[in-house]
Order: sequence, then C-alpha cells, then structure tokens
Amino acid sequence: MIDQLHVPWLVCMLLSLSVGIAVQWRQRDPDKCWKSALIATGITLLFAMGAWLDFLSLHVHEAHDYGELIARWSGPNWLVLDEFSSPLVPLGALIHFLVVLMTPSTERRRFTFRGLLLSEILLLLLLICREPWGIILFLLLALLPPYLDLRSRGRSTRNFVLHSGLFALLLVVGWMLLPEDLSAKGSSIGMVLLIFAILVRSGSIPVHCWMTDLFENASFGMSLLYVTPMSGAYAAVRLILPNASSSLLYLLGFVALVTAVYAAGMALVQKEARRFYCYLFLSLASLVLVGLEVASPLGLTGALCVWLSVGISMAGFGLTLRAVECRTGRISLSDYHGLYDHMPMLAVFFLLTGLACIGFPGSVGFIGAEMLVEGVMSAYPHVGFLVILAAALNGIAVMSAYFKLFTGDIHTATISLGVRPAERTAVWILSILILGGGMFPQQGVEFRYHAANEILAERPDASSSSNDTSSQESTHTVETTGNEPSHP
Repeated sequence: MIDQLHVPWLVCMLLSLSVGIAVQWRQRDPDKCWKSALIATGITLLFAMGAWLDFLSLHVHEAHDYGELIARWSGPNWLVLDEFSSPLVPLGALIHFLVVLMTPSTERRRFTFRGLLLSEILLLLLLICREPWGIILFLLLALLPPYLDLRSRGRSTRNFVLHSGLFALLLVVGWMLLPEDLSAKGSSIGMVLLIFAILVRSGSIPVHCWMTDLFENASFGMSLLYVTPMSGAYAAVRLILPNASSSLLYLLGFVALVTAVYAAGMALVQKEARRFYCYLFLSLASLVLVGLEVASPLGLTGALCVWLSVGISMAGFGLTLRAVECRTGRISLSDYHGLYDHMPMLAVFFLLTGLACIGFPGSVGFIGAEMLVEGVMSAYPHVGFLVILAAALNGIAVMSAYFKLFTGDIHTATISLGVRPAERTAVWILSILILGGGMFPQQGVEFRYHAANEILAERPDASSSSNDTSSQESTHTVETTGNEPSHP
C-alpha cells in the first residue's frame, strides 16, 4: 500500500504552471504577462504549501499523488514527496513568486515571464522526482531558461554553453558507467564523473566562471532563479550520497571547502554588486556541499538546515539588490552611495538577510550553521577551521557591502526611491520566515534530522555502530535547540 496525499497537490501545481505558460504564449503586453505570471506562481505557491502541510499531517517518510494509480502508470518514483524534498518544494515556489512580485513596471518589458514559469515547472518536477534518469532529464532541461534569457538580451552564450555541455556530458556518461552492483570494478569511474558534474553545476573552482558570467549578462531575476534552489546539491543527495564511498565523498567535500574559502575571499574584494552576490552565494552553497560530505546525522542535519536558511536569506538578499539596482542602475561597491535615507526598509532588510545567510544569532540560519561547524570539526578537526574562516570572511563582506550601499554619503534623487507596496509585502514575508525560524527552530531542526537519517539509511556502507553514536549526538542537538542555541 502506497501512502498518498489527501489532495493531488503536486498535479495541481504542474497544471497551474502549464496553464500559466499557455496564457503567456498568447499575451504580448508586459503588464498582462506580469499579472498572469503573478497569478500562476501565487496559485502554485498555495498548492505547494498545501502539499507540504498535507505531507506533514501523514507522518510518513514519503507520499505520492494518487498513490497506486501514479505508481501503476509511471512507477513509484514520480510525483512523490519525502522528508528531504517536501520543504524544498514550497521554498522553490516562494522564490519564483517573489521574483515576479518584485519585478517593477520598468523591468517587465525586458523580463521573460514565460522563461520564469518554465524554470519553475522544471524545478518542481526535479524536486518531486526520485527516478535517477528523471532527475538527470530535468537537470538538463533546466539549462534552457537561462540560455534563452541570454539569447533574448543579445549576450554571448559561449561560456554558459561550454560549461553546461561539460556538465551534461559528465552527468549522463557518469550515470551510464555506474553498474547495478556498485561494488563492481569500474563503478568508481562513473561516480568520479558524477562528482565532477555536480562540482561544475555548483560552480566550484576552477569551473566557476560561468556563474559570474551569468550574473553579469543575464537578468538578475533569472540568475537568482537558476542558482538559489541549489539544484547541484539536490542532485548530489539523490545521485551521489547514497552510492559514493567515503573517499569519493571526501573529494567532493574538499573541493567544496576550498571553493567556500576562495569565494568568501573574492566576495570581500569585489567592486561590483552582482559579482559580490555571486561569490557570496557560491561560498554559502559550497558549505552545504561540505556538510553533505560529512555523511553523519549531525553534519548532514546542519547542512540541510543551512540549505533552507541560505535559500530563504539569499533569495531575499538578492531581491533587495535587484530592487536597488532597478532604481539606480548597476551598483558599484567602489564608492559609498548613502541610500539609507531614501530606502530605509530595504536597507534594514538588506542587513537582515545578509546576517541571516551567515548564521547570525536569532536568525533562521544560526542553529544550522552551529550544527554544520560542529559536524565538520568532529569529522575533520584539521580542516574544520576553514568553515569558520569562510563564515567570518562572508560576514565581513556583507557588512562592507551594507556600508557601501547605504551609508557614507548623501544621495540626491529627483524621484522617490521609497519601497513599493509589492516590495513591502515581500519584505514582510521573508522577514517573518527569517526571524520566526530563528526564534522557534525546534520543529524545523527535528524535521531535517529525520530527513538526514533517511538519506543516510540509503548508504550501503554505513555501519550501524557509527550511526548509533552519531544519532545520539544529533538527538541531543535536536533536544537542545528548542531551549538554547548552544553547541551539541
């Protein structure tokens, strides 16, 4: 008997986006395209929230839409939610909705809302699929929206195409080389190719230049939608973590750790706001990969918590930069701009989201960052300090960018630069999530802890003794987070 949701929420999500795309093809007026995209993404967000709440009410490890009917037609690994993916679905839907909501009228003519809806439907299909070839297919199709956005703006696509082609080649060939018996000779070759594919998709050094090129040449909104869901990390959990040996996971974690420190240092010295945001996100996303590599309940729980906090806070951080850029043009960090008097709400939100993404106490990222640091330090004491170094550099970079943008000068403007009603709505939504998750972290951490155990249970080489020891540590962490934000 397959557990199923009470309502076919997942099918409704896909249908609402499909209708939105169909409506977009017949519209040419930018304002009408914006309204239809806002309605489609808003309805999809409601369905995504309904699916998550419905899943929580079932108290199961995974649930399907229409259970046995879907399983008979396409197999048990399609249109399924589990403890790992269920919060990622509403998070992805929320990010797309907020990007549409905060798109001002001056930018609607140049922004492709059809590409946004296509990006969302491909992301949701990826998140509700457990079939490996399905995951690979949706990862490859997700390359289309940013490519089309670059083409529509008349920008060079060479860098993006080269890295995307390398990612696709490594991903497909790597999975094809994996035998059914992972202990067989040659299985490590395919796994190494998969790891390199994930590193390319995640923008790890030395193959990170496609990400900075994307932020410089594509629209800020489309760039946010492509990177903030962290599809590379999702593929790592589904394709690599259950199958890779500890030594190969160490390779993934080592490259990710070096990338985290390197990107944090680069964020500190950037003179252009988009590149600063790109390197800051790259550093934080690499820390999530480091937590996945630890492969212990403590480290993995911290990584999954940081995943959600980075998704929420960096989406808000990027949307704030995008809102400022829509008012002033491309932002240089070489000079002080003194914008606080003109947009105090955006300034406060910029600081709030920036501090949340680095795990400031009281924010949604604090507990996850503490657990991630503890897990990495316990597994690798000799290199664990690099996680702290990356976090420190990111904190300095965030504060430096805040002072450059909002202090240090008197800005003169001939028109109002104040926050718009749509932007105010987005600010309040994300502020409630950031502060609410920081003040009441217990349920979220416990939910991520159960998801971490389910992921680790799929690893064939996980010894019961090590799991028992790590589970005791993680259980103690989950129990203490409700009382005080201390180390486990």
